[in-house]
Amino acid sequence: MNKSELVDYIADKVSADVPKTVVSEILDLAFQGITGSLSEGGDFRWTGFGTLKVTRREATEGRNPRTGETIKIPATNRVKFTPGKELKEAVNS
Repeated sequence: MNKSELVDYIADKVSADVPKTVVSEILDLAFQGITGSLSEGGDFRWTGFGTLKVTRREATEGRNPRTGETIKIPATNRVKFTPGKELKEAVNS
């Protein structure tokens, strides 16, 4: 499912008076809020669905597969998703 399919799904489930453009704007605002929280070091929890949180991946050394040369892989922040109980059950049923 992509964004436009999600907008269509929500617009169909909500009152017929809500245009798809409004649904799309609401989704954009929701994701802006989630992104803002994560970028400030917070997390996002949706009970039953799951949790998004930022984890730190430390710098490591790797190898260039072509040359075998050792390279430094810089430290980065990553977003980790942990599924909630209801999502796990829905996927595994």
